[in-house]
Amino acid sequence: MNESLSSNGIVMIIDDTPENLALLSDALSESGYRVLVATDGESALEQIAYLKPDIILLDVLMPGIDGFETCRRLKADAKTAAIPVLFMTALSELDNLLQGFEEGAVDYLVKPIRPPEVLARVAAQIQQLRIIQRAEIALNSSPYAALTVNNTGKISWMSQAGLQWLADFVQPALSAEQIQVGIELPTPLLAWFKVQLQKTDEAEYSVFERILDGVHFSVKLQPHSHNQEYLFLLEKHSTQWNMDAVKSSLGLTAREAEILMWISRGKTNKEVGIILESSPRTVNKHLEHIFEKLGVATRAAAVSMVMQRTANLS
Repeated sequence: MNESLSSNGIVMIIDDTPENLALLSDALSESGYRVLVATDGESALEQIAYLKPDIILLDVLMPGIDGFETCRRLKADAKTAAIPVLFMTALSELDNLLQGFEEGAVDYLVKPIRPPEVLARVAAQIQQLRIIQRAEIALNSSPYAALTVNNTGKISWMSQAGLQWLADFVQPALSAEQIQVGIELPTPLLAWFKVQLQKTDEAEYSVFERILDGVHFSVKLQPHSHNQEYLFLLEKHSTQWNMDAVKSSLGLTAREAEILMWISRGKTNKEVGIILESSPRTVNKHLEHIFEKLGVATRAAAVSMVMQRTANLS
């Protein structure tokens, strides 16, 4: 949560006209808002890197990068994509209005600016933002991270926890700064997603699972077909666990727990056999016993159960 809790909110005004800045700044300040001002898009983006506003009033025609490009850059960055943008312009042509919405604006103010109208629209947007923030806090406190993608596999939204999940999954190929709204899913996830889209029944969706460097990553898919978006529920757990606790909680023998540990780290039956100086056939027999005890049918399901139980034990 940002510093806006101490006021009605933080509003940034981006406009190269001093008269507009003064008019809006006075009206907003008198109504209890903290006001930030910038006279061009570049300086606004620099300010936002240090203090993120709750809402932005953005002029269309400015020196340097115009309002459309400024908005485009804000929406491309996961850290600023959720900030509501209201364009301000004297242009009334339909094409300009449509372009603003295409770039991600939530509303439009036509000049000359009328302070009562501005205050009403800002208040409505901030109220909506507070609802979204509460939902995101609840989501980030849950066991799941989340993101949404469109039907081509491009990311349309992600929580902060979802961004961190992706950063951990793709490192070191991409940094967190390179993971932005609008990029395609990482190749393994994209391939899995496309397979799921071919299925006609939601109940048939499989769970994506991958073990990388001692971390078990998993994804569940939830469709939102009304707007051609799909919700990804993301989890990750360390594959390191307390062997004694796992044995006692799941009723496994020491050897069974040991085999599951190596399986969770991506080892094949043959590799586990070499490590434990046993035959692949013996390892497979142990796995059959493990599946029976845990009530599962696959290696992935067995590992997933251990990951969940380990999280509860930690």
